[in-house]
Amino acid sequence: MKDFLSIRDLTPEQFRQWIELALHIKASPTSYAYSLKGLSLAMIFEKPSLRTRVTFDVGMHQLGGHALYLSPAEISLGKRETIHDVAKNLERMVDAIMIRTFAHASVEELAQHASIPVINGLSDYSHPCQALADYLTILEVKGKLKGLKIAFLGDGNNVARSLMFAGVQAGAHVFVGTPGGYEPDRAAHDWAQERGAATGGRCTVTNDPLVAFEDADVVYTDVWASMGQEAEAEKRSAIFRPYSVSSELFAKANKDAMFLHCLPAHRGEEVSAKVIDSNRSFVFQQAENRLHAQKAVLYTLLHDRPALRAGAHEEEFATAASS
Repeated sequence: MKDFLSIRDLTPEQFRQWIELALHIKASPTSYAYSLKGLSLAMIFEKPSLRTRVTFDVGMHQLGGHALYLSPAEISLGKRETIHDVAKNLERMVDAIMIRTFAHASVEELAQHASIPVINGLSDYSHPCQALADYLTILEVKGKLKGLKIAFLGDGNNVARSLMFAGVQAGAHVFVGTPGGYEPDRAAHDWAQERGAATGGRCTVTNDPLVAFEDADVVYTDVWASMGQEAEAEKRSAIFRPYSVSSELFAKANKDAMFLHCLPAHRGEEVSAKVIDSNRSFVFQQAENRLHAQKAVLYTLLHDRPALRAGAHEEEFATAASS
């Protein structure tokens, strides 16, 4: 595969292999220290970031490569320069592109026009790198993925969709508890159900938080208003208040249930401080695992392409030199 735009791009076997590779990279980082020596990653940021920027930058460095941060002011994707032209410029200068943006269509268009790998660092529709880190963390803590009940409470957003997609790839049962009108889109739910039929996984969307939490092995939540939705924050706060992960609601899950959050977190809103700061919370292990999961992505997409940039226009240069 050339690009990584969504968890849906993977087969269940590929998903398992990527998680296993991330585990191996985490356990033996020096084995991969020079695997991407001399390669460069352009990082396009239309949205601010802590974890995405640091983990891709550090991850590329630890693999022996180099990462270049491109801010919104420098790119202004689709405004200062077309996505097509950005892709055609960068494919001649770097070996891969990571993009963190708003419209998922921008990610797809960039991948369509770039001859080099494109990685979705986040879009409004999908957050696949986060889902890899999520399930890597769950596997480390629980020792398995298949058959687990994973409860997500909150907006049916990009994190919820990717959690659904990854869960059914692994044969887990994902429950999304969300207010009416905020459910994941029907197409995402239908895809999850179809893939789950082949893996033993399942996806259930409910408006009842107790249905989602009952006997859950993993409890997950996210902020109520994502980047770009700040104007809706007050309205959403009132709507999502019954879906806050309080100590009382968390007690409805299994006694050994673990808590996850993609961060940043707003204590006292989508989750209480008692839950997120408890010994059953693994949010910082989860954040660290962004590094190892993304190193697995970078290694998979780039390790077998060491001459990609150098040879991309070899024939073109040869023709020019002989003329």
